[in-house]
Amino acid sequence: MTIEDLEKAVATLPPDQLAKFRDWFEAFDAARFDEKIERDAKGGRLDRLAEQALADHAQGRTRRL
Repeated sequence: MTIEDLEKAVATLPPDQLAKFRDWFEAFDAARFDEKIERDAKGGRLDRLAEQALADHAQGRTRRL
């Protein structure tokens, strides 16, 4: 199945089925994001950001992304 096939299938869903799909996909996507954050945290890839945030907080500074 291709992305185009999926797009066509989603586009033809009746409203109630589209709502169910949207709810499912939101939960699916959130779980994937959480897994990536957990892997990055365990791998130390967030350490520098956390250290900088703690240092900024201790000095009363805030950063805008």
